[in-house]
Amino acid sequence: MRVAHIITRMIVGGAQENTLYNCLDLMRDFRDDVILITGPTRGPEGRLLEQGRADGLAVNTIESLQRSLHPIRDYRALYDLKQALQAFKPDVVHTHSAKGGILGRAAAWSLGVPAVIHTVHGAPFHPYQPLAPRMLYRACERWAAKRCHHMISVADAMTDLMVKAGVASREKFTTIYSGMDVQPFLNCQQLRSEMRRTLGFSEGQIVIGKIARLFELKGHEYLIAAAADVVQQNPEVRFLLVGDGLLRERLEHQIQQLGLSRYFHFTGLVSPEAIPSYLSAMDMLVHTSLREGLARTLPQALIAGKPVISYDIDGAREVCLNEETGILLPPKSIGPLAQAMIRLASQSDLREKWGRAGQAMFCERFQHQFMTARVREVYERVLARK
Repeated sequence: MRVAHIITRMIVGGAQENTLYNCLDLMRDFRDDVILITGPTRGPEGRLLEQGRADGLAVNTIESLQRSLHPIRDYRALYDLKQALQAFKPDVVHTHSAKGGILGRAAAWSLGVPAVIHTVHGAPFHPYQPLAPRMLYRACERWAAKRCHHMISVADAMTDLMVKAGVASREKFTTIYSGMDVQPFLNCQQLRSEMRRTLGFSEGQIVIGKIARLFELKGHEYLIAAAADVVQQNPEVRFLLVGDGLLRERLEHQIQQLGLSRYFHFTGLVSPEAIPSYLSAMDMLVHTSLREGLARTLPQALIAGKPVISYDIDGAREVCLNEETGILLPPKSIGPLAQAMIRLASQSDLREKWGRAGQAMFCERFQHQFMTARVREVYERVLARK
């Protein structure tokens, strides 16, 4: 097949890693001709394609394809996308992200591409937006859904959300979990002692980690607020925040105001390849985001044998199985979050039990090769109908 993937930007993020694995697997395992069409990557989140992982993948960067809304520039991006697709002549166009998904589907549909597929990594509309943009994004998604043949959700929760919003019928969706290289997570425990020494943690300390960009709706402020009660109950607890972003200064100020600076360690921006080593240093992972299709950090932690504590949002409950692999909590809760961390910090046997259960459940289904094989089956089904 000739497959064109379209995404707004290739920052260091879950949707971008998913897309890159999909592109590379199609090339290596199925010998497809693949091109990745993306907008420019700017900002503090990091550039995924500059880490040497593209490995022969053809990349077309379209300057006009940018994340922010801009009617004139967006019209130019639509024109540029059509030009790129006409030059490549794909059998399949597979789009990702809000802007890339809407413009990419419009361009591919207008050209009569045989199979137009879109992956829902996370809905672009959510309750924390003002009403006007929320309604606009929902209307755009409904419009774009009519301009593709099938949609892939990274979690059943995403399908439920999109169907409830009237974006498309349930028959138009297939759930395929976001893939990754699971082996480094399975093997990461052997890095634990060295990594903890590097980070300045003693063997007796309990390390609670969070892996997320330091951005709005990622929920770091709730973790920090809950940390005050945790360290009062257990002074041996430490917090490891993996990631960087625009809110770092604000979060550091919140930590200082609470007198918790000695308990927190910020790593700054790290590459995806380094995540297993940081997970090895943790005793549990906390996920306090308020919206996210299915955060990769949850299955990554479980495959590494670490239990998880998560707010009950979007697809989290599909891997954070309450009292089996972790603890689910109401979004924005602080007291229950503190109690959950205190409980797991004091019970090493429970941490080990839930970590083993998560590892057994999710190792196979999150392999990137498994994801890509299922994605390609979707391509084949759509093309067969054509």
